Amino acid sequence: MRDMLIRALMNITDRVGGPMTFRIILQPLMATLLAVRAGFKDAETGRPPYFWTILTDPSQRGDLIREGWKSVARVFVLAIIMDVIYQLIVLRWVYPLELILIAILLAVIPYLLLRGPVNRLVRRLRGKRVAAQ
Repeated sequence: MRDMLIRALMNITDRVGGPMTFRIILQPLMATLLAVRAGFKDAETGRPPYFWTILTDPSQRGDLIREGWKSVARVFVLAIIMDVIYQLIVLRWVYPLELILIAILLAVIPYLLLRGPVNRLVRRLRGKRVAAQ
């Protein structure tokens, strides 16, 4: 198990300079755009910050995770497909643990980290605009 994790970490760092490097930028960018769109929607409807609510409110956790997954699922699947292609070209084998780790790093993490702050920022900016009028 230890060897598998060490190999996975080494292979993950090799992806930055290897073929298909554009996906290291493209996939987090897509997840970011989805998070920004959802954050704006959350701010308009007055919903609390996404990731913080998942962590602190068990009554809303399941619904929020399903909603977030619906939003980010395409980018996640695209990350898996592109990593399979990368692994077949470079490694000549498919390592499932690496597939999941890369897809989470490139698609899910940016979404989780940005949706709530966008919500807070939009609410703060709109609140100032209302106060200025």
